[in-house]
Amino acid sequence: MKKKIILSAIIAGTSLMSMSAHADTVLGGYIGAQAWNMKTEGGFAQNESLAGFSFEEEANNSFYAALEHPIPLIPNIKVARTTYDTSGTTILDSTFTFGDEVFVVNSQLQTTADLTTTDYILYYEILDNDLVSLDVGITGKQVDGEFLVVDEQTQQAGFESFDVIVPMVYSRAAVGLPLTGLGLYVEGSFLSIDDSTVSDIQAAITYNFMETLALDMTIQAGYRVTTIELEDIDDIYADLEFDGAYVGVEFDF
Repeated sequence: MKKKIILSAIIAGTSLMSMSAHADTVLGGYIGAQAWNMKTEGGFAQNESLAGFSFEEEANNSFYAALEHPIPLIPNIKVARTTYDTSGTTILDSTFTFGDEVFVVNSQLQTTADLTTTDYILYYEILDNDLVSLDVGITGKQVDGEFLVVDEQTQQAGFESFDVIVPMVYSRAAVGLPLTGLGLYVEGSFLSIDDSTVSDIQAAITYNFMETLALDMTIQAGYRVTTIELEDIDDIYADLEFDGAYVGVEFDF
């Protein structure tokens, strides 16, 4: 009887371990956060006559989370949110109309651009191992923005906002360096339709300094470039480029 009880306990324990391992294989994912020192170039307007503005470097952030599974044909899911908030002061060299307000030559404008992008990504893992991984899919990038210009002398102000979802192609490639914990990755989305172009590309060196059966922890150091060229989106024309170095941390479970 005791032998039967012991044998049953071993079988039950083995079954639980197998179920646990199977659960890890069936469902996984990762979450991460990044902080980047962003500089901005370009301008915006209510028509095709874009005004170029001077912007200060700003610290912004990005957060993301992904859920992965082995079910064929059903894509994995990733959501990423990034802020692009910046401001600066510019002296106009030509007349500028914005928010139905006319700003004359030599006006000193305080300019604020507050943009947020939310990426809804559906992707497939074409390759997935410790040496090479490759993901491809599509992105719905929601760009939510507000532009404010204020004449510092007269306090005359012009304000416009917009909200658009841009469908994009998505890909991510990563390479691991055996026995070092180091790796490289490049990730990006891109779309060009008519006169509107949106691209978002980043590349980084990574270091995996914690690896357990339940959780991996990786730090990142990289560079990111985002361009947003809009042609008459909610009465907004824009040609902006955001770029800068970033550091981040990622947890893989």
